[in-house]
Amino acid sequence: MSKSSRVVAGVVLACLVAAPAVAQQAPAAVQKLSSAKDRTEVSITVYNQNFGLVREVRDVDVSKGRVALEFRDVASQIQPETVSIKSLAGAAAINVLEQNYRYDLLTPEKLLEKYVGKKVRIYRWNEKLGKEDAFDAEVLSVNGGQSVFKIGGEITYGFPGRLAFPEVPANLIAKPTLVWLVDSAAPKQKLEVTYLTRGMGWKADYVLVLDDKDQKGDLTGWVTLTNNSGTSYENAKLKLVAGDVQKIVDSPGYYKSKMPVAAAAPSGGAGFKEEGFFEYHLYTLQKPTDVLQNEQKQVTLLEAEGVPLLKKLIFFGAAYYYRGSYGQVVSNQKVGVYLDIENKEQNKLGIPLPKGIVRVYKADKSGAKQFVGEDRIDHTPRDEKIRIKMGEAFDVVGDRKQMNWKTLGTCSSESDWEISLRNHKDTDETVELYEPIGGDWELVSQSHPSTKKDAHTFTFTVKVPKKGETKVKYRVRVRWC
Repeated sequence: MSKSSRVVAGVVLACLVAAPAVAQQAPAAVQKLSSAKDRTEVSITVYNQNFGLVREVRDVDVSKGRVALEFRDVASQIQPETVSIKSLAGAAAINVLEQNYRYDLLTPEKLLEKYVGKKVRIYRWNEKLGKEDAFDAEVLSVNGGQSVFKIGGEITYGFPGRLAFPEVPANLIAKPTLVWLVDSAAPKQKLEVTYLTRGMGWKADYVLVLDDKDQKGDLTGWVTLTNNSGTSYENAKLKLVAGDVQKIVDSPGYYKSKMPVAAAAPSGGAGFKEEGFFEYHLYTLQKPTDVLQNEQKQVTLLEAEGVPLLKKLIFFGAAYYYRGSYGQVVSNQKVGVYLDIENKEQNKLGIPLPKGIVRVYKADKSGAKQFVGEDRIDHTPRDEKIRIKMGEAFDVVGDRKQMNWKTLGTCSSESDWEISLRNHKDTDETVELYEPIGGDWELVSQSHPSTKKDAHTFTFTVKVPKKGETKVKYRVRVRWC
């Protein structure tokens, strides 16, 4: 082999040896950025346990090949592990190789921390010269808002002045950002991204205005939506979920928590449309709305006029009364005032009502509405009853006396009771005596008809004349072991 042939062969061999190493080097990723201006669609599903589901679609210029895509304007309280990304062009259009969530935000303190061990410039105003003096300083430490500098060969802290930095460190960002390393099959992609975020919640509140006879009321409901997630969503499709959705909560002890979620808005004139969804109900506001950061928004939930209701006066007892000798148990005890509403269609309701506070008003003789009480209701399906406690009656009171007590054994007794109800109003009233009782029991005698509510409760419904008194007497035999 000639000398020239040997040279050519060596070059070819060197190329063959080097080829695999070259092939193993990944091509450099193209840097791309997507922000809220790329959004073409956004929808939010809000739960009342301080979290929400965000779904947004963006038209993104990603280029072909390997791309480092910065996905900005996401919630600062995002749960990164819940992120889902897909191309609407199909599964093969984009392949996510890596995801990073960058939340080291650019703040004055963070910026100074990043310059520990580096040089900065401090400008201090000189009153005599009428201009700023510049000092070159080395940042030695930053701790709890206090900074230590080395200036002109001296170590100092609390040095007044305006700090100036040569540049922003690469690992500090203005807003929380998702960064994906992807393989893109097309230069432009329509990407759908979904994620859960904390900092979103909603609750229901109700206003009930009574008529002059306390027999009907106008009920208005509101949804109060709060967004503290860290970003705004404009022109969003708003959805609410009704049901008990289980969500795992990570803590140092790591436990599971079944998180109750409020029932959502009914369909109808309030602008919400209801649909069955899994074992829950999904309600969608029929027009887009802006859900802005640090905003509390109220949307009409329901409006119902002339809802029939029943006012009740209830005088409660206690189960322990029957297990000892007491004499007079209570004197001048207040009688509770309640409003009962049946959530039925014929009562102009018949819709799922979320838990919330009902505030009740009534017009006085001048026509001015006055506040008369409030209570919290639980989730109430259609065709169930709602009971609202208003407070205590001012003019209807009662006494409860134990007239006789006799033991029948180690844990049994027989006792006589007298309940006196006094009505100081100018109208007749009906009072329900609610008598909880434990163990095995039997009414031996009674002055008024009673009703057995359940295994441990009996009641009397008693008419009390205006400015009058009614006494209810009964004897009961009880065994509690």
